[in-house]
Amino acid sequence: MSVSIDITGLTPERIDIVPSPLAELGTALHALSEPAHHPGLQGWTTSVSTRLDPCLADRMCEADFLWRTTFSDVFMPFAGIPGQRTLPGATLAEDLDLLDKLSDEQFVDAALEFTCQPSYGSADHNRLSDPRTRERALDLAAARGTHQLRFAQRLLDDPPAVRSWFRELMQDCDEAFFADAWPRLQHQLAADARHKKELLRRKGLREALTSMSTAVSVDEAGHRVTVDKLVEGRTATAARGGLVLLPTSLGWPHLMVLHRHGWQPVIHYPVASPGLTAPPSVEQLTRRMAALAHPTRMRLCRHLARGAYTTSELADAHGMSAPEISRHLSVLKKAELITTRRRGRYVQHQLDLSVVSRLGGDFIEGVLR
Repeated sequence: MSVSIDITGLTPERIDIVPSPLAELGTALHALSEPAHHPGLQGWTTSVSTRLDPCLADRMCEADFLWRTTFSDVFMPFAGIPGQRTLPGATLAEDLDLLDKLSDEQFVDAALEFTCQPSYGSADHNRLSDPRTRERALDLAAARGTHQLRFAQRLLDDPPAVRSWFRELMQDCDEAFFADAWPRLQHQLAADARHKKELLRRKGLREALTSMSTAVSVDEAGHRVTVDKLVEGRTATAARGGLVLLPTSLGWPHLMVLHRHGWQPVIHYPVASPGLTAPPSVEQLTRRMAALAHPTRMRLCRHLARGAYTTSELADAHGMSAPEISRHLSVLKKAELITTRRRGRYVQHQLDLSVVSRLGGDFIEGVLR
């Protein structure tokens, strides 16, 4: 599965690499709501959470569905401005001014995208004028809880009031914690943007995109960008529109693609973080899950988690033939779950704990139990 962006006819001049303070604030809110997604930010999220004013914390909880799972397109309003060539603001205030330029329909669609919209990448009926679409949105909101239903009702009844409420909340978050972090983050993001622009100028779009993530690729003809995701989606740059590459410092490991119908395509990518490995592709993850689904291979993993063994040793321990063990080891090796090394005339296999630990603590506890 993947999200693709048709870039046929896109010239380098219409490709922009630029940070957004509002988008980074959205990522910060996500990290605060889901600290387990961002173990590298544990110190920062703990520090901010302990200092947060309880009233502000309660207000943040009112609409945390805008950023808890990922974060809403309301944090990238520049992409919805007609013409598809507007860039993020240099300051949070400028970004919030761009939010005011979205139509009420755009703002409502973006704010309800995760829970009240059956399809993301295609045009939808106007919830503000179509009673059936409005009722469908409220039904979906009700299924998510009473506080989300109340938010959806307020939003559909009075979009400008909610827009004003959202802006005030973002300004208060800026004053409480983001203004202290943004100067450092801005420096890092600007440096990465300069590096990507130089790659784009010297080596082309393919090199610039693949340097962002191994999950991003460009076809041989240079007409289509494909991002490896667990969703299917497609969009295209408009005839005179552009493509925005938006770096984030707080967002690792999330790689997101804005492919909303009628909006400028945006790839929101994490800047490189020392010591962090690239996430596996969907294909790699599928191979690993399939490899571990077999009970014999799970038993082999428990054995190999404790040391390195030859095929013959494993065959004796499990009461199986060497060819049978070899077939299972081959599956585990293709899934990159085991390492193999030669010691003299013996070939030994061992579970790669650095890889399997990323699959989850329950699995590690199971094989080491």
